[in-house]
Amino acid sequence: MDNSFLKTKKIMLVDDETELLKMVSTILADDGFHNIVTASNVKQGLNMAKEQKPDLAILDVMLPDGDGFSLFKQLHAFTDIPVIFLTAKDAANDKLEGLGLGADDYMVKPFMPQELLLRVYSILRRCYKEDAGTIPLTGCSIDLSRAEVYKDGETISLTAKEHDLLEVLARNAGKIVTIDMLCEAVWGENPFGYENSLMAHICRIREKIERSPSAPVSLITIKGLGYKLIVERE
Repeated sequence: MDNSFLKTKKIMLVDDETELLKMVSTILADDGFHNIVTASNVKQGLNMAKEQKPDLAILDVMLPDGDGFSLFKQLHAFTDIPVIFLTAKDAANDKLEGLGLGADDYMVKPFMPQELLLRVYSILRRCYKEDAGTIPLTGCSIDLSRAEVYKDGETISLTAKEHDLLEVLARNAGKIVTIDMLCEAVWGENPFGYENSLMAHICRIREKIERSPSAPVSLITIKGLGYKLIVERE
């Protein structure tokens, strides 16, 4: 499964053990998470959450100026961020208190690195859905779910055929989509005779998505074969 979208999420670690912060940060970074912020107490964690707006928090229960439970309550006064409690204590009442507050998970130290990663992925996957309908292009973006193009602060509507063509091209982003494939996908099983109509639709799409329709960089022609949509990768 491709976790690249999940790895863009920001994770906040709050623990007063410096070595544990380093260890967890390393586990996450080695697996591709590079948007990690850390704090060592309740006050720092609260301020960091307000400033950095993380997507997931991993909180130690025992902190020098309070505990993870009180931090959880303060966080959830202004955000619905998912939380994993991480602690050396394995008392049943601690676990019940954490989960009873609405925490997403609870882990007891020591733990296996892979166990932490599996739980992080599970929560991120449940809480954040990639918007497969949004296509980032050079100079604009397209939201297929709304059939809209966003360019230079302007919202431009797509027609039904323009939407269908872009959907096929986006599904095959970076690859050549033949004229026959496009015609068949949009006009049905017998696409013969729609080549001129396809060209007209391509021209109108370029007017909406390209900065210079006569010199396209996003929807390009592959002479004698078809077209290719070049999608920006963050």
